[in-house]
Amino acid sequence: MQISGSTRVFMVLGDPVSQVQAPRLFNALFERHGLDAVLVPAHVQLEDSAPFARGVLSARNVDGLWLTIPHKPALLPLLSRCDRDGRLAQAVNAVRRSEDGSLEGALFDGRGFTKALAHFGFDARGRRALLVGAGGAGAAIAAALLDTGLHTLALHDLGDRAQVLAQRLQPHAGATAVVAAGNDPAGYDLVIHATPLGLRPTDPLPFDVQRLRADALVVDILMKPCDTPLMAACRTRGVRVEPGFEMLVQQVPDYLSFFGMHAAAQAVQADLSGVRALMHAG
Repeated sequence: MQISGSTRVFMVLGDPVSQVQAPRLFNALFERHGLDAVLVPAHVQLEDSAPFARGVLSARNVDGLWLTIPHKPALLPLLSRCDRDGRLAQAVNAVRRSEDGSLEGALFDGRGFTKALAHFGFDARGRRALLVGAGGAGAAIAAALLDTGLHTLALHDLGDRAQVLAQRLQPHAGATAVVAAGNDPAGYDLVIHATPLGLRPTDPLPFDVQRLRADALVVDILMKPCDTPLMAACRTRGVRVEPGFEMLVQQVPDYLSFFGMHAAAQAVQADLSGVRALMHAG
């Protein structure tokens, strides 16, 4: 990759940041599609995220930010505009600077997740789902799942986060019952893990894998180059488990379009196999 004074710079903020896959993926796509751009990781603590974003986006060659754990809800107060999914979930995973210097955000996690479910061959209509983790990514997934025809969406998190999210989603839930619940996965067709547990090898499992139905689908949205402890435990039990990589694959055209790379977005959307190959090459 050739970086010059004309290169457009993007950053992905996280804490930790060592697990993020976006720089490897998007930098390869930038090169493949002839885009003079680079995406670099930035390890930023939560309390520093707002001043960091203000400062770095004042640089005229820094065009935007990707956001991962725990920053997705943190930058909302800085935004002049935000898409519907971001407002509903109270989180964003992309922020760009507009022509007038104001900031606007968007949230692609939820749409990426539901498109990933379709890729996995899972039909959510009439099913029961448990979502463990009601932070930025979890809220995005919960909001998008309301459009899939689920019978029940149960939310779990520490403190009152699950209850607060359930109350915010209920007016938009239609026929789907949205409830705050415990983390017991028994009886659910779909169990989604959306907490940071598993980023460190000493982390406990987010729920009791022995309580899963044998025919359940588990999706662990953490993106690590090897199985997370949860994924390994599910495989040992013979329960189908999928990592979060496909969720990111499905979001790639949205990111490219949001940051003005429309031709590349259309080309990638037409054939996502190249994106999957890049993901699995790492």
